[in-house]
Amino acid sequence: MAGPTTMRLSSLLAVLRPALPLILGLSLGCSLSLLRVSWIQGEGEDPCVEAVGEPGVPHNPDSRTGLDQSDEDFKPRIVPYYRDPNKPYKKVLRTRYIQTELGSRERLLVAVLTSRATLSTLAVAVNRTVAHHFPRLLYFTGQRGARTPAGMQVVSHGDERPAWLMSETLRHLHTHFGADYDWFFIMQDDTYVQAPRLAALAGHLSINQDLYLGRAEEFIGAGEQAQYCHGGFGYLLSRSLLLRLRPHLDGCRGDILSARPDEWLGRCLIDSLGIGCVSQHQGQQYRSFELAKNRDPEKEGSSAFLSAFAVHPVSEGALMYRLHKRFSALELERAYSEIEQLQAQIQNLTVLTPEGEAGLSWPIGLPAPFTPHSRFEVLGWDYFTEQHTFSCADGSPKCPLQGASRADVGDAVETALEQLNRRYQPRLRFQKQRLLNGYRRFDPARGMEYTLDLLLEAVTQRGHRRALARRVSLLRPLSRVEILPMPYVTEATRVQLVLPLPAAEAAAALAFLEAFAAGVLEPRDHALLTLLLVYGPREGGRGAPDPFVGVKAAAAELERRYPGTRLAWLAVRAEAPSQVRLMDVVSKKHPVDTLFFLTTVWTRPGPEVLNRCRMNAISGWQAFFPVHFQEFNPALAPQRSPPGPPGAGPDPPSPPGADPARGAPVGGRFDRQASAEGCFYNADYLAARARLAGELAGQEEEEALEGLEVMDVFLRFSGLHLFRAVEPGLVQKFSLRDCSPRLSEELYHRCRLSNLEGLGGRAQLAVALFEPEQANST
Repeated sequence: MAGPTTMRLSSLLAVLRPALPLILGLSLGCSLSLLRVSWIQGEGEDPCVEAVGEPGVPHNPDSRTGLDQSDEDFKPRIVPYYRDPNKPYKKVLRTRYIQTELGSRERLLVAVLTSRATLSTLAVAVNRTVAHHFPRLLYFTGQRGARTPAGMQVVSHGDERPAWLMSETLRHLHTHFGADYDWFFIMQDDTYVQAPRLAALAGHLSINQDLYLGRAEEFIGAGEQAQYCHGGFGYLLSRSLLLRLRPHLDGCRGDILSARPDEWLGRCLIDSLGIGCVSQHQGQQYRSFELAKNRDPEKEGSSAFLSAFAVHPVSEGALMYRLHKRFSALELERAYSEIEQLQAQIQNLTVLTPEGEAGLSWPIGLPAPFTPHSRFEVLGWDYFTEQHTFSCADGSPKCPLQGASRADVGDAVETALEQLNRRYQPRLRFQKQRLLNGYRRFDPARGMEYTLDLLLEAVTQRGHRRALARRVSLLRPLSRVEILPMPYVTEATRVQLVLPLPAAEAAAALAFLEAFAAGVLEPRDHALLTLLLVYGPREGGRGAPDPFVGVKAAAAELERRYPGTRLAWLAVRAEAPSQVRLMDVVSKKHPVDTLFFLTTVWTRPGPEVLNRCRMNAISGWQAFFPVHFQEFNPALAPQRSPPGPPGAGPDPPSPPGADPARGAPVGGRFDRQASAEGCFYNADYLAARARLAGELAGQEEEEALEGLEVMDVFLRFSGLHLFRAVEPGLVQKFSLRDCSPRLSEELYHRCRLSNLEGLGGRAQLAVALFEPEQANST
């Protein structure tokens, strides 16, 4: 029987074998189709509806999202934007700072309770030790009309009763700072606070709770649950607790009698809100230390002292400074220890990286040195000795090493000697003989790098001496970047342009007025123009033609073309007027809050230039003198500059903002020698001018004014910051400046150098020099 059955199966397989791939393909296709249908049905269901559920419908705990019915409040709802076209559009007023718009708050405010006797002693010591660690530090006293020490913000309540002082302090904090801070720390002026630890503690606590944290003390005759925070060691109040306490302050002040402000506050919180003081919250322990009388902080080494947030009592200011020195040394040691641990971890993990130990930079943990991609990006080294530096700001080859630069070099040499002694003692002790060579450069990715060749005297333990020359490398790394506080400025300030116009430049003034119309009047920028027409001794008189007839006609035409525009002009007669004397005439005609933009006839102002003038000139703080871009002489620098000879360097850059419609622009460079343009406020100019008149009197002042420009007045006779920066929006055509012999030697040299450097780049000058020789040789 087995034989015939086997033969039938073999014949059947022989028949079906050609169709077997087709059958398998159909089966696989049907299976995938059914599976895809199930996926589409699953995706078509609304996951939000399933997760949230409808009101009144029981939720299935076995749903795939695992959300319960309590999450239905978080269901998103799209509100379409609609504005009624019949109502006038109102401009949305934005806040000055985005922090205000987002409702963000600072973390911690510190309030110090002081008195008449200790305001100028202990309170000053507190301010000098911890003020720079907190966003705001306030001092509260009951003394009326208290004399405020420099750099301190003192609030006087006029009543020295303890309960009254505490009540008014809390009321002041709630009224003025309740919406700006999350935590309020209240302390006495005889308390030393370890500021970094306190700030870290406030950063680890949740703000959405009522918290009264400090050193808990029991009331006399009360239970353990009724505790107050000892005021001598300070205590933290949360913002939410302060908001709840505010309505009860008046009642507590009338009902609770106490000679101590901390006890009064503790009873007020317990009686009105039922909240007592705690010393531990969310795993954070408020640690304090009570300093014994005549105890030396340098000899204190207990764990309670080393980990304390606050130390009390501090009897005098000198003790406060000693405590600060001790805790600062402890924090510095802890920081160095953490750095060493991190460096060890980095070194251990480096072997697992693809580069291996070769990818480890020095010092460990700091960025690797900057890698230049071309020869133009190579960072150069500055050579110096102990007396001189060979990289001077004025371009001279050698100048004395003095001021901050000398202190910087001395600190680097002392640090190198200290590190050598730390590494080789007690076997060797090094003494510096002199500095042989010194090199330094600033790496924007790392900091200031030093390479020092030192001549040292090595002394062994047996007293043997030997002179050694060693090379050491040091790095002063960049510290944490901080934002410098700057006064608030706005782009809505009106700019008053001032154009001193000699008769020789009257023809060029027509192009300036057209550019002023196109760049300022056409876009309706908030700016005005004053023309200062400078007549010579024999110009514009009776019978003599007026050289400014065309300028006055062009100004009148612009006033007619742009209604509401008025171009003012002033006439001045002088033989050789200086820039300062001309500015004196204009300054008297305008209010003290006027923002001046001193220009030249070759200046082409525009909206971007005026906005940078508004932002960079700050009243009482900073004056701005931009560096314009000067085009080269078109006769020497044609539109397509020929390649320079080998070693001549790259061709000068094209002027920023050049008009492509004019074809290839002529090359040029930023003219650092010129300082005719400037932005400053009239009040700052008048202050500098008054100081100049006070220091120089009579004939000396007259001689000084002949050789000074406005920038020199700000530089020498003003305490403002003088900001010099390239301005790509100021592009000037080639022109030779008139270098008057009445200028000072320095100004005359700068004028001549500006004319010579403005002729062309090295490549253009080389071609102009050698082309005639090549023509003659052929």
